[in-house]
Amino acid sequence: MPWVGVFARLLVGGVWIAAGLLKIPDPAENVRAVRAYRLLPEAVVPTLGHSLPFVELLLGLCLVIGLLVRVNAVLSCLLLVAFVVGIASAWARGLQIECGCFGGGGGSAANAAEKYPWEIARDFGLLLSSAWLVWRPRSPWALDNRVLPE
Repeated sequence: MPWVGVFARLLVGGVWIAAGLLKIPDPAENVRAVRAYRLLPEAVVPTLGHSLPFVELLLGLCLVIGLLVRVNAVLSCLLLVAFVVGIASAWARGLQIECGCFGGGGGSAANAAEKYPWEIARDFGLLLSSAWLVWRPRSPWALDNRVLPE
């Protein structure tokens, strides 16, 4: 069972790293993606759009190296729940936008409604993997094993 934790850390951490790295080059695009969901007050949209890629990157790196796994897995769960709610909300309101999950400015997408179920399923699978790490944060090859007492 400890190898499930390694797999979950690498999977979820790798996805967060990829998402963050793909968003960092174009901060304005990230702000547009957050704005496209029409869920948050405009006052917080720019801050969230600019900071989210760096949060994702740091979160992913911490999970991959196994640093503060439970704390980072909780943060991962919270972000993934927020993303599932955002995508489901866009779908329910008939918005046809790119999810912006791996870059893309949340612009109009003709077949977005067809992608929403798959995006929700992907995020739900990552949520389950993150929840596993909340429940069982210890795994081989984790920095926590060296720096935190059991």
